[in-house]
Amino acid sequence: MVDSTPAPKHAPLAAVIGWPIAHSRSPRLHGHWLKRYGIAGHYVPLPVMPEHLAEVLRAMPHMGFVGANVTIPHKESVLALADVVTDRAALIGAANTLIFRADGKIHADNTDGYGFIANIRQHAPDWIPGLGPAAVIGAGGAARAVVASLLESGVPELRIANRTRIRAEQIRSEFGAKVVVYDWAQAGNMLEGAMTVVNATSMGMQGKPPLRVPLDALAPGTLVTDLVYTPLMTPFLTEAQARGCEIVDGLGMLLHQATPGFERWFGQRPEVDDELRRIVLA
Repeated sequence: MVDSTPAPKHAPLAAVIGWPIAHSRSPRLHGHWLKRYGIAGHYVPLPVMPEHLAEVLRAMPHMGFVGANVTIPHKESVLALADVVTDRAALIGAANTLIFRADGKIHADNTDGYGFIANIRQHAPDWIPGLGPAAVIGAGGAARAVVASLLESGVPELRIANRTRIRAEQIRSEFGAKVVVYDWAQAGNMLEGAMTVVNATSMGMQGKPPLRVPLDALAPGTLVTDLVYTPLMTPFLTEAQARGCEIVDGLGMLLHQATPGFERWFGQRPEVDDELRRIVLA
């Protein structure tokens, strides 16, 4: 007699891949959601050296992994290893979310821009991107995601300054005529008349140099946000608030960028709320 009992279904696994990875808050974030929604799944940190990345990615689907988040230094490298790359990941030049499909293919996406905009929408619901120019400080991988999402949201002009000007020039050449490049020495000037201002550098983070861009040109009512969330209130946000600006801290971007991946992997759209913020900050 043939046993018709179906094979046991294993709890889905997801991971965050980086080198190093011990600092990541993603396991705490996804672990909270798994517990909240009663999902029999696991989310684990995976320290992966760059030279082992391809080998690990190809093995993960066979080990029960349904997907992964990707962080430094692998966000650019995974694009060459993925079978399918979304348009936004290709435009940004980096991926932070992988889906291991049933057919064995690796699907790469970038949800950083989604997380950035969702964070603003949650904490500054009256924000209207089309009201005036946006100014972005920095031109690294995170800045590229911010630029893409702001242009898609309808900002009429996007000003950008970076310590290495050539990186800002590269963004202009790839993202088009709405992008205006400022010299680093003139970064304070680009804030004049800007309705949205973003620090997309690591300056101001604990253990990093301070952000030394003068904020005299900031007008009251300007939306100012910082991608740094350690500390939550950076000196940049503190000064902007003192000048009458509306401020949004950077933690929400981390939380919101995680929602599309969690939904794809575990089949549940998770909620970003105050309880989640408390747990991730704890």
